[in-house]
Amino acid sequence: MGVKPEHGARWRRLAKFHRETLHGYERRLVKIGAELRRIRECAGLPQSVVEEAEALVKRFFEVVAGFPPEVVAVAVLWTAAKAAGAPRPLEDFLKCSRAEERRVRRVAWRLKEAVKLGRRPSIEDYVKTLAARVNLPASVVKAAVELLERNRRVLAGKNPWVSAAAALWLASLKRLGLLKALAEAAGTTTVSIRKAAGRMKV
Repeated sequence: MGVKPEHGARWRRLAKFHRETLHGYERRLVKIGAELRRIRECAGLPQSVVEEAEALVKRFFEVVAGFPPEVVAVAVLWTAAKAAGAPRPLEDFLKCSRAEERRVRRVAWRLKEAVKLGRRPSIEDYVKTLAARVNLPASVVKAAVELLERNRRVLAGKNPWVSAAAALWLASLKRLGLLKALAEAAGTTTVSIRKAAGRMKV
């Protein structure tokens, strides 16, 4: 629907948000798709594996959000090859890419967990996963989830791993040592977490 001046400022802001979110999603898919095809040619993979990999990216886009296209491409191709009954060593994919093995394994693990759940993870799943990795108590998890629920509109369309890390950091009263640990566990940077925390109303 075209938004006109007479619709008011609220509808114009909503339309702008929709355009930015949609276009960002499409740009990411194009970049990941190009990397998938490049690695497929280099590693000599069948087309069926690439199609399965593309389906995984679309189905679990939020799971892989925030990682570089080359990391996502290797992780989903490696996962898709296993699912197709034609597993290949990770090295076969890494030799065709600049992706870091550590980050590829992290994305592949997240995909595996998401597939096991059979659904898109909820924001609570992200919070619990990060909290378990950095040994935070249940009380902090509960406070972080409540914080995210109150800020749902502000965080719509944002990287869920970054949002979950920011909420846990705020719920832990901004412990400096924890910030770095959360960034590592979420596969992001301390700067991104600080920015996300700054957008939240405590």
